[in-house]
Amino acid sequence: MRRWIAGAVIALGAAGPALAEGEEAAVCAEAEERYVEMFGAPSSEADGVRVVKMYEYTFCPREITVKVGETVRWVNVDKRTSHSVIVKGEPESDRAFPEEHIEFTFMVPGPPEDYLCGPHWERRGMIGVVTVVE
Repeated sequence: MRRWIAGAVIALGAAGPALAEGEEAAVCAEAEERYVEMFGAPSSEADGVRVVKMYEYTFCPREITVKVGETVRWVNVDKRTSHSVIVKGEPESDRAFPEEHIEFTFMVPGPPEDYLCGPHWERRGMIGVVTVVE
């Protein structure tokens, strides 16, 4: 487990989906199946955190809205690839290898902002969007 808590939001430019809408939905459905295989329950049943799966160079879901003080858990459900998370004003997280996760608690409200996977955002378009509300 990797735990990373801070209070910032990110502003790195407009995120564009790495996949077409239909492809993204299929990849995210597969990511949820992998999550259930790995952990024995749907990601919606995680213990008090918002789960975002990292799979096939995609954040699933790509866009989320969280409340101030809410924790996001990015879970790597890939078979061989490691991922990280970069949030504005914070150092890049450690890499999460398959079945590991990274957590971040958002403490500052703000408009939609991008976050990204350090090794895969530029060439693979692995960018997500988070909106933090009161």
